[in-house]
Amino acid sequence: MHFNEQWNALDVATGETFAWDPASTYIREPTFFEGCDQPAGALSDIKDAAVLGYFGDFITTDHISPAGVIPADNPATDYLLGHGVEKKDFNSFGSRRGNHEVMMRGTFGNIRIKNKLVGREGGFTVKDGEVMPIYTAAMKHIGEGRDLVVLAGQMYGAGSSRDWAAKGTKLQGVKAVIAESFERIHRSNLVGMGVLPCEFINGETAESLGLAGKESFSVTGVADGFRPGKILDVEADGKRFQVKARVDTPLEIEYLRNGGVLNYVLRNFMAGA
Repeated sequence: MHFNEQWNALDVATGETFAWDPASTYIREPTFFEGCDQPAGALSDIKDAAVLGYFGDFITTDHISPAGVIPADNPATDYLLGHGVEKKDFNSFGSRRGNHEVMMRGTFGNIRIKNKLVGREGGFTVKDGEVMPIYTAAMKHIGEGRDLVVLAGQMYGAGSSRDWAAKGTKLQGVKAVIAESFERIHRSNLVGMGVLPCEFINGETAESLGLAGKESFSVTGVADGFRPGKILDVEADGKRFQVKARVDTPLEIEYLRNGGVLNYVLRNFMAGA
């Protein structure tokens, strides 16, 4: 058997764990497991959350998840240029899916997604009266310690199953998605990343309730006696309504309490080690 000597000449890292390269723009250590060295906390209500995106019907995972070439007006461009990557070497979101810094900047960045808060296509929203990329606004809200929610219509997350549609939502600080209905797999993926999916009930919609998306949202009933399918109370600047928690099984409650299925598995693994 012939071996290519060039492979043997490559430096090989040693040790029991992967040696993350902080300079890599392709593979970086994700933040999903931060805090897993501590026990899972209790579920908590959502208080005074801002709306990051207010979407209509059939927002697909292709709308939400970063895909295709990295466009010039996306925050991922600034990130890559800041790390010394020339535009000719940007490659695609798919090729950089191992770098959460790139992928979270591309979440909700599809050129055809339409956020009702801005009334135009593209991954933009409004914060403090200023139109900006959704990622930029999300980071500003996180810096202020404010929770975020997403409003949507029917079949939110339709289409092919893209894991980064849920991962990016999580990393942008979204605590809950309130929609008329969910695509089956994306609902499960949201719970698996610790994001609470909720459905309007009694035939109500964001439009019928007169929601503008500029309100502050509080969701109560999560911290006390939470169970699969529980009816939760929502208050949005004086408007009061109820939603159904689409956390469908006791195990999914554990995923939510742990901040996601990855955290749940890791904590159980460490507890049994």
